[in-house]
Amino acid sequence: MKNNSNNITLIFVLVLLFVTLVSHKFFVIYFSNTSPDVIFKNNFLKDLILILVSGIIFKYVLYRNERKNLSVFQKINDNNDEIKESNERYDIVAKATSDTIWDWKIEEDSFIWNKGIQGIFGYKEHEVGKTSKWWFDRIHPEDSLKMSIKLYSFLEQKTEKWQDEYRFKCADGTYKYVFDRGFLVIDANGKPTRMIGAIQDVTKQKQEEQRLRLLETVITQTKDAVIITDIDISKNDIPNIIFVNAAFTNMTGYKSKEVIGKSPSMFFGAKSDVLEIEKLKANIKDYKECFIETLSYKKGGEEYWVNFSMLPVTNVEGEHSHWISIQRDVTEEKEKEKEKEQLIRELTQNNKDLKQFSYITSHNLRAPLSNLTGLLNLIEDIPVENPELKEMITGFSKSTHILNETINDLVKVIIIKENTSIQKEKLLIKEVFENVFNQLSFLISINKPILKIELEEVTILNINKSYLESIFLNLLTNSMKYKSLDKQLKISITSKINGENLILTFKDNGIGIDLERNRDKIFGLYQRFHNYPDSKGLGLYLVKSQVEAMGGTITINSEVNKGATFTIVFKNN
Repeated sequence: MKNNSNNITLIFVLVLLFVTLVSHKFFVIYFSNTSPDVIFKNNFLKDLILILVSGIIFKYVLYRNERKNLSVFQKINDNNDEIKESNERYDIVAKATSDTIWDWKIEEDSFIWNKGIQGIFGYKEHEVGKTSKWWFDRIHPEDSLKMSIKLYSFLEQKTEKWQDEYRFKCADGTYKYVFDRGFLVIDANGKPTRMIGAIQDVTKQKQEEQRLRLLETVITQTKDAVIITDIDISKNDIPNIIFVNAAFTNMTGYKSKEVIGKSPSMFFGAKSDVLEIEKLKANIKDYKECFIETLSYKKGGEEYWVNFSMLPVTNVEGEHSHWISIQRDVTEEKEKEKEKEQLIRELTQNNKDLKQFSYITSHNLRAPLSNLTGLLNLIEDIPVENPELKEMITGFSKSTHILNETINDLVKVIIIKENTSIQKEKLLIKEVFENVFNQLSFLISINKPILKIELEEVTILNINKSYLESIFLNLLTNSMKYKSLDKQLKISITSKINGENLILTFKDNGIGIDLERNRDKIFGLYQRFHNYPDSKGLGLYLVKSQVEAMGGTITINSEVNKGATFTIVFKNN
């Protein structure tokens, strides 16, 4: 404004000088011979004209300057309004966007961030740096070098737009994936002076991309056939296929181009289960997931069993958009299931036949066996002089006795297997053992074992007395029957309560059993592990059957020539 005033003053002075010179020249020429009074009047008139002309000129100059000033002021106001409006738009955009906006004055290396740096990344106002170093220091170390090279290459090339994706550190130390876009401002000399950008948090999108990539890998690599269909059932009850994976081609023989746009109904045929297919169609109509199993047909017409599922897929708005079908060839499983069912039927029938045979055999042999026993008892009262005949009668008597015991054991097994519910009562373990000990007193006196009996005054519930006595009898008899000839027999019988369990242990130092060879056969029917003539192979099978009938378990630990330990566990509740 000061320069403008000086210009106006200078112009005005110059104009006045010019008018003065012109007026003076005029009066000198035209009034040189005039009288003094006239000259005075003429001088006054000259000065008056000069003043009037000067006023007019000054007014004109002021008018022109005022017009010019008004034009300038109008432009300034317009520019101010544009700047104000631009600032308002920037503030509105900064508030409306979820991006973090930054402004970098390159020469000064000063940074300005909007409030997004606080809201999105969790930094407090005093934690936000004012230089580019603060920005670069928070870029993930694995991304920093790559991003820096791209950015400075961009600045060197003076390209207008720049963008990059990297990980930016939050206030809590975690990292977020961001997409950063920048715009370069260049001065009249082509030098970059400023850069303005916006950082967008794309962590969720990145995670979704990774999830979709993982799902894609699963779909393409899985051995199960995967089919994706649309939802249009206006033409087909089962929607048309839009995608199949490689496993589908391997399973059916159809290539992708051969089935895209067609309905999965094309895989069903004459032997497919109509009810299962109708169930599938009904569930598709109601947008419900469905699982069926039916015969299907490959490209070459081969039949195969397929486990077929249809699962509805919804978009982000919750609207049904697609169906995913996962299919598995279960032909082999079906064949194995049929074989298993057939085997179960055969085993069931064999078991029935075996029970019937055992029942008939044991009962039909009882009458003649009783007769033989009676005859042998009569023969014992008749003196026999012939030693050979006497030996034959003795052997026959012994064999008859063993046969009688075998049939009795067999009957016991049949009774146990047929009676799913047995009479149970509350018993004192020590009393049961004392009864068994009395029954075996003669055998004990012959073998003279060292007995270690540690039976607590324990009452056990839900036990069948005759079964428990039979278990004691069999295990004690076996210990004495299979004793070692090289050392004195030692037998240890203990009981203890462990929580809700009663544990019975029978231990001896007899000849033992080779478990490496016989572990799976220990409690089998008619299994013999030693060459003893009176061994029937029923004892341990009977013991196990009785233990399990009372809800218990039995295990064995044994070594050859070191003995055997049987552990029986009953639930005492």
